[in-house]
Amino acid sequence: MTGVYGKDKVRLLKVHKDTKVHRVDDMTIRCLLSGSSFTTSYTEASNKAVVATDSVKNTCYILAKNSKVVDTLELFSAEIANHFLNTYSWVEGAHVTIIRHRWARMVIDGKPHNHSFWRDGDETRQVDINVKRGPNGRRTIELKSAIKDLLVLKTTGSSFEDFVRDEYTTLPEVKDRILSTSVDANWEFNLAPVQTENLLSTLGQIPFNNIFDSVRDVTCKTFAEDESASVQATLYKMAATSIANWKWIERVSYALPNKHFFPVDLSYFRGTKNLQEHADVYQPLADPSGLITATIARSPGTSARL
Repeated sequence: MTGVYGKDKVRLLKVHKDTKVHRVDDMTIRCLLSGSSFTTSYTEASNKAVVATDSVKNTCYILAKNSKVVDTLELFSAEIANHFLNTYSWVEGAHVTIIRHRWARMVIDGKPHNHSFWRDGDETRQVDINVKRGPNGRRTIELKSAIKDLLVLKTTGSSFEDFVRDEYTTLPEVKDRILSTSVDANWEFNLAPVQTENLLSTLGQIPFNNIFDSVRDVTCKTFAEDESASVQATLYKMAATSIANWKWIERVSYALPNKHFFPVDLSYFRGTKNLQEHADVYQPLADPSGLITATIARSPGTSARL
């Protein structure tokens, strides 16, 4: 067997005070260690190789204190993983997941406040990295970045027509409808094995923050501007655009659940019209919901490995 263990739900707030305009990174971290040396802690009740999970937690805090890359989750997660492989020769792999919670700067008297913030919805930025020892002093990297729970809605510019109709179909075709979804998107990076001493400097060549901002902007812009024939068609445009924009992205996956809003039939009340083109009062219905997913990958031979 191969043991995997570590610390989960490490809560950490890093305040950047290098200027009068403070910035905050509010994170939840999971750090898991793997290696055959941990087997005896399971099978023989021996803790000789065990790095205490409390030490894993403390390491996250100390690295956050001293790190120069906390605000780039991909680099900070790699720094944490690399630390455990560098420090403990028997650790064969480190798997780090970081969730960053969204805070927006307060606007007071029309001006952004220097050090006051408000929680800007449930949307989070996430990173998942798996760093393992490879042959010839190299380390293999699996890296995925994500947007989670980005809730969006538009009141027009979406239709759903010409779908299969059979004896079980009751859904009417609509030329214009509310479209709403909670976006979960992730993108995987194409990374070659890296020499141990070059891991952080090599990853530092990739503009991760710019890529995140770009994918988020593409997602919102496509959602807002696309005359959507279906969620599927809009999803494909989102993913294909981000792959075209960034040579490091190997594939993009989206999960887009429908957040349904149905016009309320008010014809029982003195013939009030509120269906089709007359609709402006809707009832949100959470369940059941459609779920549209897809993964779009770069064509073979067109990716750039770093």
